[in-house]
Amino acid sequence: MSYNEIVGTIGVGLILAAFFCNTFRLIPREGKLYFALNVAGAALACYASWLIQFWPFVILEGIWTLVSFVGLMKRFR
Repeated sequence: MSYNEIVGTIGVGLILAAFFCNTFRLIPREGKLYFALNVAGAALACYASWLIQFWPFVILEGIWTLVSFVGLMKRFR
């Protein structure tokens, strides 16, 4: 596996872990862990997309990162 594939796989894995845990109520939907997993996963997926210059996913994952980060910051208030 190349570097960008490893980074992308970890990122997508974190997003899927958040989705799985949320779906089966292993973590709360509005919890810090849910948002943190999404921030980390989307940021890594965005970076991997940037490495391969696949701009639609850079935009998608970049927005996903920002929205998840805002959600996480709201949980700290």
